Amino acid sequence: MKIRKFHIEPEKELIHKINMVLLYNNLIDRLRIIVSVLFICIATGTVQVSFANNIKAYKVSEIPMVHLQDRTKYVSNPDNILSPDVVAKIDTTLFALEQQTGIQVLVVAVNQIEGGDCFDFAYRLGRDNGVGQKGKDNGLVILLVTQERCIQFATGYGLEGVLPDAVCKQIQVRYMNKPFSHGNWDKGMLAGIKALRYHLKGERGIPDRPKKSSDEGNYTFLILLFGVLGFTLFYLWISTRRQKQCPKCHKHTLKRLSSRTIERHSTYHIDEIIDCCTNCGHMVRKEQRIDDDNDFHHGRRSGPFGGGIFMGGGFGGRGSGGFGGGSFGGGDFGGGGAGSKF
Repeated sequence: MKIRKFHIEPEKELIHKINMVLLYNNLIDRLRIIVSVLFICIATGTVQVSFANNIKAYKVSEIPMVHLQDRTKYVSNPDNILSPDVVAKIDTTLFALEQQTGIQVLVVAVNQIEGGDCFDFAYRLGRDNGVGQKGKDNGLVILLVTQERCIQFATGYGLEGVLPDAVCKQIQVRYMNKPFSHGNWDKGMLAGIKALRYHLKGERGIPDRPKKSSDEGNYTFLILLFGVLGFTLFYLWISTRRQKQCPKCHKHTLKRLSSRTIERHSTYHIDEIIDCCTNCGHMVRKEQRIDDDNDFHHGRRSGPFGGGIFMGGGFGGRGSGGFGGGSFGGGDFGGGGAGSKF
């Protein structure tokens, strides 16, 4: 009986060759993927480096001072980092803050600064431009540099007690750093300005805090007086509160910005009244007819759009404002403030 022999060696060789071909093709595919990823990374890096090289690094003297052209403007935004809507809201808030407290604030947002030192740059911005009232030194500079990933507050001598370094740092950490770290410049800056406004709302320039009286009888008398007049004042408050309601946000935060006479007649004149909402920045324009026999209304006040100069002084030798422009008051700066990296 003969036993048939099966030849399996050629079949093994064929399977081995097929496996080698599959392995080779797999390696080729992986190499193609790796090369494609490397090419994309190199191209992206080249674009980023090219973009970074084209960013302007500002000197202190090159920062546009918009306040010179319009005394209601406080935000220098040459690289359009902040949106126009947010810039308008910040301008309105800081204008109201200065009218209420005398504190002057300069906000600067740029991509890059020469030297990259945010503290020194903010300090020189305040000192060279005289931010704050002369003699009170109640100025504040807020500097945002996106490429340096920094937010810096620099305070004048007169604000170091009202706005200490710890409070500056707290505002940055709580309200600004997180949005900034995600590239949300509008949200971070607006939140920081609002927090700053609430903190400084009750201050009048430098912190001349009233001393407590030792005569407790005066306090008792005032409490009794307020108790007697409380109902009357409450009634008056209810009747006037409606006039201060903002038609946009419906909060009772309308503040009078200006009132000026726009028409005069033989027996009456018409005043233009401009109110501003301190919450949302909405402007309300009204016209009011006033009889000339009412002596109470004869006075005319200048509004925020009529030109003029803030508190006198100048911009540290950088020129004077034109029509509608203003200037800071010549305040001096020390080493107060705080900075954060985000």
